[in-house]
Amino acid sequence: MKAVKKINNNVAVCVDGNGDELVAFGSGIGFCKMPYEIKDLRKITMTFYRLNTHNFQLLKEIPEKIFDVSAQIVNKAQKILSHELNPNVIFSLADHINFAIIRQKNYKELTLPFSYDVKQLYPKEFEAGRMAINLVEKELDVNLPQTEITAIAMHFINSQVINIPSITDNTFNLISVKAISYVESYFNIRIDQNGFSYNRFIMHLRYYLIRISENKQIVDEASIAMIRTFKQESPKIYKCTKQIVVMIDEILNSKSTDDEMFYLMIYVKRIVVKSLNNKE
Repeated sequence: MKAVKKINNNVAVCVDGNGDELVAFGSGIGFCKMPYEIKDLRKITMTFYRLNTHNFQLLKEIPEKIFDVSAQIVNKAQKILSHELNPNVIFSLADHINFAIIRQKNYKELTLPFSYDVKQLYPKEFEAGRMAINLVEKELDVNLPQTEITAIAMHFINSQVINIPSITDNTFNLISVKAISYVESYFNIRIDQNGFSYNRFIMHLRYYLIRISENKQIVDEASIAMIRTFKQESPKIYKCTKQIVVMIDEILNSKSTDDEMFYLMIYVKRIVVKSLNNKE
């Protein structure tokens, strides 16, 4: 592998044996005069092909030490979590930590009213978030507020990879975009994709698809009566959710249970109510 352009002391643009360009992380690989051949590939800790413009720019703007800490956090988090993480979380996490440090210096603490929900629903991700702020304090000598545990946990939740042969990232993206489009069109709303309701909806959708693929759909006989009640009291939510479920089953060639539809209705209703309240 040949290093051809320095980004910082530990990151460089490289060219592999096939002539493909990549960005490589490794201790001191950007220190030498470019170009040069990296003979000891054990120095390389991470590689990223087809890095987008935004992430490439982050490498130039964010302090090197923050990227190093972010890489350590992701490596440690992967040992805590049961799901594989998208490696690009390193970039979003470094960006978040950098901004959190700037905000901390300006004495502006982030308020996250849903911290209790995240702690209860995603205890491993919350544990990884706590590990992250402890490592930031140790390595960067910055004491981030406890609310950052939740904020960082959300990065881990949203960056989990669906590692199932029948559901590719493209399939998940297609389904999620279609589902959100159905909701927005049906209720004539614009959903805030930075909001917690949206993130909760997407997370539920992700695990719904995983359960379908693993043939482990929710089965709860009590939900039959609740669906009937939901249909009577919130007919639009019912019809919109039904449309989403039909779309999912057509794409995955599956048959969703009534129970899965019921729980999806709950998340659809939350995101609709939140969006309608924001319009007022």
